[in-house]
Amino acid sequence: MFGKKLETHVIVLNDLDDGREAVRRALETASAEEVPGLQRALRLLDESASAEDPKIRWTREVLAKAGIDPLEREVHAVREVRKQLPGLSLVAAVDMVRALNPDAKRRR
Repeated sequence: MFGKKLETHVIVLNDLDDGREAVRRALETASAEEVPGLQRALRLLDESASAEDPKIRWTREVLAKAGIDPLEREVHAVREVRKQLPGLSLVAAVDMVRALNPDAKRRR
């Protein structure tokens, strides 16, 4: 019972490259009235690609929805993250919660 370690790996697929390439191709043949919208779409895709780590964003959203401040209530935050992602190890959940505050001391 205590020797079994269950770990869930979070895999985030970010397939924005294909979307950006499709918008670039569309820009090549776009009419004058379509160009501004396609340029805006391309900017949005570029911004999304450089946005924060999806795991950090997901963790922040989960804790905000639960009304938990991870800096004030780290144990509750870790418990909530594990509740929302069953099978996630304690170590992984702690790392995800602590990643929200890069200035926090890393203990291990």
